Amino acid sequence: MDTITIRGARTHNLKNVDLDIPRDKLVVITGLSGSGKSSLAFDTLYAEGQRRYVESLSTYARQFLSMMEKPDIDHIEGLSPAISIEQKSTSHNPRSTVGTITEIYDYLRLLFARAGQPRCPDHGEPLEAQTISQMVDKVISLPEETKMMLLAPIVKDRKGEHLHTISDLLSKGFIRARIDGIVVDLDDAPALEKNKKHTIEVVIDRFKVRSDLQLRLAESFETCLGLSDGIAKVINMDDEQEEYIFSSKFACPVCGYSLTELEPRLFSFNNPNGACQTCDGLGTHQMFDPDRIIQDETLTLAEGAIRGWGRRSIFYYQQLSALAKHYGFDIESKYKDIPSDFKKRILQGSGKDKIDFIYINERGDKMTRSHSFEGVIPNLQRRYHETESDSVRDDLSQYISIQPCPDCHGSRLNRSARNVFIAEQTLPEVVTYPIAECLKYFETLELPGSRGEIASKILKEIRDRLTFLVNVGLEYLTLDRKADSLSGGEAQRIRLASQIGAGLVGVMYILDEPSIGLHQRDNERLIATLTRLRDLGNTVIVVEHDEDAIRIADFVVDIGPGAGIHGGEIIASGTPQDIMDCPESITGQFLTGKRKIEIPAIRHQAKDKQFLKLIGATGNNLNTVDLKIPVGVMTCITGVSGSGKSTLINGTLYPLAATALNGATTLKAAPHERIEGLDLFDKCVDIDQSPIGRTPRSNPATYTGIFTPMRELFSATQESRSRGYKPGRFSFNVKGGRCEACQGDGVIKVEMHFLPDIYVPCDTCKGKRYNRETLEIHYKGKNIHQCLEMTIEDAREFFDPVPSIARKLQTLIDVGLGYIRLGQAATTLSGGEAQRVKLAKELSKRDTGTTLYILDEPTTGLHFADIEQLLKVLHRLRDHGNTVVVIEHNLDVIKTADWIVDLGPEGGSGGGYIVAEGTPEDIAKAEKSHTGRFLKQMLN
Repeated sequence: MDTITIRGARTHNLKNVDLDIPRDKLVVITGLSGSGKSSLAFDTLYAEGQRRYVESLSTYARQFLSMMEKPDIDHIEGLSPAISIEQKSTSHNPRSTVGTITEIYDYLRLLFARAGQPRCPDHGEPLEAQTISQMVDKVISLPEETKMMLLAPIVKDRKGEHLHTISDLLSKGFIRARIDGIVVDLDDAPALEKNKKHTIEVVIDRFKVRSDLQLRLAESFETCLGLSDGIAKVINMDDEQEEYIFSSKFACPVCGYSLTELEPRLFSFNNPNGACQTCDGLGTHQMFDPDRIIQDETLTLAEGAIRGWGRRSIFYYQQLSALAKHYGFDIESKYKDIPSDFKKRILQGSGKDKIDFIYINERGDKMTRSHSFEGVIPNLQRRYHETESDSVRDDLSQYISIQPCPDCHGSRLNRSARNVFIAEQTLPEVVTYPIAECLKYFETLELPGSRGEIASKILKEIRDRLTFLVNVGLEYLTLDRKADSLSGGEAQRIRLASQIGAGLVGVMYILDEPSIGLHQRDNERLIATLTRLRDLGNTVIVVEHDEDAIRIADFVVDIGPGAGIHGGEIIASGTPQDIMDCPESITGQFLTGKRKIEIPAIRHQAKDKQFLKLIGATGNNLNTVDLKIPVGVMTCITGVSGSGKSTLINGTLYPLAATALNGATTLKAAPHERIEGLDLFDKCVDIDQSPIGRTPRSNPATYTGIFTPMRELFSATQESRSRGYKPGRFSFNVKGGRCEACQGDGVIKVEMHFLPDIYVPCDTCKGKRYNRETLEIHYKGKNIHQCLEMTIEDAREFFDPVPSIARKLQTLIDVGLGYIRLGQAATTLSGGEAQRVKLAKELSKRDTGTTLYILDEPTTGLHFADIEQLLKVLHRLRDHGNTVVVIEHNLDVIKTADWIVDLGPEGGSGGGYIVAEGTPEDIAKAEKSHTGRFLKQMLN
């Protein structure tokens, strides 16, 4: 079969779609946000492909696999086993890293186990077992006629008189020994002090180096090694500084430190053999952080410099007063002026020093007790571990921060694993290199002899996999980067690289916008990766809005014409040229240039020439960056992936602004010198792509605050008042008005073994969430359930006479979400939709004109036409005097900005500088700017 044939697809909003998709081609599915692209790609093609594959397995195997819901479809054929690569963050497991997801770490463990050279952690000596022949050859290679002495170490730094040891040596026929560095006859051995440490080494042989001594030395070494458990020492009799230590065991010749095995599991931080004992292989540990405990250094202890220990907390305040009296510092002096040794005692405790504390009993009698002061940090730790109350633990956890493990310094491995070397590098060092640098290291790595032969196959696998990561634009990541810190786009491209590494053939790959978070420069490499996946003999189906990807596709499917209920139809399908020739296709109009996002006629200037300045930012890879953002305009932060945009804005600017303007207490900014100009703003709003709710109970109506006035409206009707119904009656989250059979969920979960869990509509309420009495209350002829089922557009018309509701609904329409339902579960919204719901919520608030808005890639999941709509909203915010900061790669957004800050020049260690800043026209002229190069073509 050459095609995948779909007939009568009705999943979600698809309208009985018939489609033929060619197999073993690169297929792009495009269309407006919410038009039904994911419904076709993931919920129809992938769901059915995966379901058929899983159903072919035994029932035993099926119980371990989650099965997808069967799509609503008449007929589908020509499917291959399907693999989906979505934008979801790969893993929330703190043990997952880039190295473990891509399996490169498994090959590195194998490499270090088979070709690594272990060394003693204390002395740096290689742990190598030597044969007697090697020892003899080494000694004979020394200059001729050198006087040498062969010693067998028997006792090393041990207390005692050692009379038994000396008599034992005499009985075995030995005559001399070196005791504490002095050679003596064992007959006249001095009496040793019982409480001092002593070292005893037996003299086995004394000789001058000559080439004919081989046999004699071999016998002497054999005697020596048998006596001293595998260690031999040869010293120069004329110069005792010159000594050679030999070991016949896999051990350090100096201290006897040995490794039982050199196996891959020694390098696994998920295995007790390799993991650091202190942090259990996590690389971090939680600790009470003085920076969080001390809320303001300019306050006195009495005023509450330490949260919860000020005058208001009488018990703790009296303890601090007694401490101040004992050590003679003033409790009324500012915390920053207290000498550092006193600060240490306040935080860590008084140790063995006894302090007089005054306690008052229930009758009001005062009594004095002497004991040491526990210390603020030990006190918090004790309360945190002893409490059984979740609220107390939550309250105390705001003082905790996660720090690198003091033992392994974040490397996660134990001492033995950290001291195995390949070409002077350890495994923890190799995984901290950016991937591009790591590839360079392995390309130039040559190992001698048998180790080289063993390593050659492993090295090939490592190099291949690193090359795939570089090809999808991830050369700036490190292998030890935690998986949960990756953006959706990065996680998806890592999985893409892993799939190419797997080299499967005859598979249907389905990808969700792999170009997210990727700079235009890296796009070509990504597209080359996709075509390579196709050329291996796979069908590659990509949901994508990127113009380059659409133009290079073998087959394009354009879904529309609108979003939600207005979408779900195939507008055009065929080659990119067929799409451009279709007059109804909005995508085609943008591709031909009939429609385009216009470049603004004027660029706005900073309000009163004022700037928000962040000076000396040095977080992650930033190189003392001085950022200035003009106030009252729209600024775009650009740069290749990994250049430091997120660290600068999300990691430094936002925590500082949120702490100063919103009173946030748990955010910690990356290292920087200072920030100026925050007094020009009244609040800071961060609009990211995290879900608006984790449960189906959360929806756009509850999140934007529309649901409360809706419930008040229903409770104010004549019928409600006569029945005594309050607004709470119309909530599906509390008892009273909701259906108790399904507790307001509308569906009941049925667990099916070997099959996916089924959610069936509740029999009692038929999926309406409310009980019969609640649904009898009508407003303008509709009950609360019918109102929640409306699309935002219909609801806007319906609630037009109610300004508190209509205004919020209008902002949802303004951000292009008119097609979603008011009561649509938050879990079914895409990242881009969730971000726009948040944006609408902010837009609906009263505008002060002095807000700082921060958005991270708001164009994710948006079609050209959606971006047009989004820009109108962002420009509206700016026109009201607010400052808008957008991290973005999309050139249509960048070209409409008033000001651009371009970071780079490269990603990772090659980035972290401001390459250019100014208007888009200024950036286009900057020679070093990659963004400028692509912007130039757009502006011309």
